[in-house]
Amino acid sequence: MAYDKFKILNSTVVPMPIENVDTDQIIPARFLKATERKGFGDNLFRDWRYDSNNLPIKDFVLNNKNYSGKILVGGKNFGSGSSREHAAWAIYDYGFRCVISSFFADIFRNNCMNIGVLPVQVKPEFLENIFEEVNKDPQAEILVNLPDQFVEIKSTGNRSKFEINEYKKENLLNGFDDIDYLINIKSEIINFSKSTPL
Repeated sequence: MAYDKFKILNSTVVPMPIENVDTDQIIPARFLKATERKGFGDNLFRDWRYDSNNLPIKDFVLNNKNYSGKILVGGKNFGSGSSREHAAWAIYDYGFRCVISSFFADIFRNNCMNIGVLPVQVKPEFLENIFEEVNKDPQAEILVNLPDQFVEIKSTGNRSKFEINEYKKENLLNGFDDIDYLINIKSEIINFSKSTPL
């Protein structure tokens, strides 16, 4: 399933300085019945967003109108727990295109990149700088540059480089998942098959 190409993202952010956010908190297990990637955003952080009467919890950041944007900034060890792809689906379906943290669980990181969400891992000090700027100004913007692999706090010009697997980077730049990538090189696969004896 192709998705929007990711190159340069300039956006305000939603700050969530909570460590060890696991996939069951991102999308509770009772919402995993669907097999399509649609509708999961409605239940992103469901048990943190709504109380037992299905009313919004005022103090939770997704219910705070001061914060919005396509970038979610999380605390250390974001996406730990089970390997459920639905956690990444929920983040994408809600409208986030990038998650920034000082550490990601590997499976969650890969699940994000497979559907067009860029996980950006930065040093703890830089992450704290982001939280500080957003606390001062909820409209503070972050620039995420995938081609040159850096993230910048626009109000200060403070930058941090980030690492990414080259194959995943190319897929994100082109809006490909793994199947799209194979389809894109179909002619090369056929030619290789014809020229390679069994």
